[in-house]
Amino acid sequence: MEVVKEIREIYESILSEILVREACFKNLWLYGSEEDLFKELVFCLLTPQSKAEVCWDRVEQLNSEGLLLRGGYEEIVSVLRGVRFRRAKARYILEARDKFLVDGVLTVRQVLRSFSDVFSLRDWFVASLRGMGYKEASHFLRNISLGSEFAILDRHVLKSMLRFDIIDYLPKTLSRARYISLERSLRNFSLEVGIPISHLDFVFWYRESGRIFK
Repeated sequence: MEVVKEIREIYESILSEILVREACFKNLWLYGSEEDLFKELVFCLLTPQSKAEVCWDRVEQLNSEGLLLRGGYEEIVSVLRGVRFRRAKARYILEARDKFLVDGVLTVRQVLRSFSDVFSLRDWFVASLRGMGYKEASHFLRNISLGSEFAILDRHVLKSMLRFDIIDYLPKTLSRARYISLERSLRNFSLEVGIPISHLDFVFWYRESGRIFK
């Protein structure tokens, strides 16, 4: 089957890079600081409709300038140049910071460990943080090694799902029910091609953009 052959060839060519990324994700969860986890969360809040590399550069700048945990709204907005909807996203960062800062101490890992299953944890993030939908929550949890069962349904993945007849059309919006339904379809496809669902978004992203990032 040509579809399976194409996907497998791409996968085999980038598997070593995927495994390096996964090792980084695992190290972040096992050994990363609270600030490291929060940086990853902020990155995922910034990525919708913006270039991932630009978003990560802005997170690094916010952190290096001491603004990630102490910056005000206008200070954060000024750093988020090149990020779409930067004013709204600056508010999302401040609200997330308020959610996880307790007496001046970040408690991201404590919240993450308070859930017994990752699906409930993802639901909590979507319900509790403005700017975080199922794609962003799945991305964050995958990037800290807690989301291996999730699909990151961004535009690159959805376009590939359409290309390979996993879906019939590109959805304009994704409700919870629709996201989970599409995720289930992609999980079935991952079993068909013999590639973990947590690796498929790397494959599709590489196919659409020619690169791998976070």
